[in-house]
Amino acid sequence: MFNFKNEEHKFFVSPQKGKAVSIREIPDEVFSEKILGDGVGIIPQEDIIVSPVDGKIVQIADTKHALCITSDDGIDVMIHVGVDTVGLKGEGFECNVSVGQHVKAGEKIGSADIKFIKEKGYPLHTAVLVTNMASVGEFIPIYGDVEAGVTKIVEYTKK
Repeated sequence: MFNFKNEEHKFFVSPQKGKAVSIREIPDEVFSEKILGDGVGIIPQEDIIVSPVDGKIVQIADTKHALCITSDDGIDVMIHVGVDTVGLKGEGFECNVSVGQHVKAGEKIGSADIKFIKEKGYPLHTAVLVTNMASVGEFIPIYGDVEAGVTKIVEYTKK
């Protein structure tokens, strides 16, 4: 299916149950224009957030709406739940990990009350970005219905 020219292909999984869409569909140009990196948007259907990769938590926003993980193979992955949700000042978000903690793909790392976020008028799109694209060779986003911790949303090779 993919032409990886005998390079080892890797992947990461969806952090949320829902629908994976093009990054271009996220209603925020920082994400849709790939200013911070490339990736996939998730329109979530459940509150639970899991790690998309095996790796180390390297940053957690004070407002718990975003965090960064460096995968065991050196890919920096940012998960940003909702658009402009920093304005909620942490309300509706729970974080179950701490900086420096090692996590496995599929492990629960937090939750976001998607009903609350929607009621407050914020778009629900979660951005799942690779922020160090210079470390990535081939990069293939995968769209459609996704299960948290199960469904592949990106296949890639390392440079």
